[in-house]
Amino acid sequence: MIDHLGINVSDYTAHRRFYDAALAPLGISVVQEYGPDQTGGTNTCGYANTSDRRDIQSGKPSFWLSDAPAGTGAAHICFLAQDRAAVDAFHAAALAAGGTDNGPPGLRPQYHPGYYGAFVLDPDGRNVEAVHHTWPG
Repeated sequence: MIDHLGINVSDYTAHRRFYDAALAPLGISVVQEYGPDQTGGTNTCGYANTSDRRDIQSGKPSFWLSDAPAGTGAAHICFLAQDRAAVDAFHAAALAAGGTDNGPPGLRPQYHPGYYGAFVLDPDGRNVEAVHHTWPG
């Protein structure tokens, strides 16, 4: 159901230092990081548990930190979709229900080549996403 969760923070450097230290004993560390030139204005990093090899998604970020962009609320939540058509339907249904477009359905190769997602802002301004992953192989 949940693919990943992100929080927007007021001081990226301080929060990064905190989460790096707090999550290290759990085997969780930053595995992806993007700067403002890649995200359209924010610093963002993704954490994953890379120590548990029993987890088929080991190494895939599921917790993200980002600078707090104006108008995107305090959190980001992404729901896993069964296929690209479900991502498209999510976007259309969310807009019809009063959401605001924050990124139409489409490929986001900057995340990985098979990342197909859509973004909306909910009525309180939280960034809500649906994603379908096509993994190589």
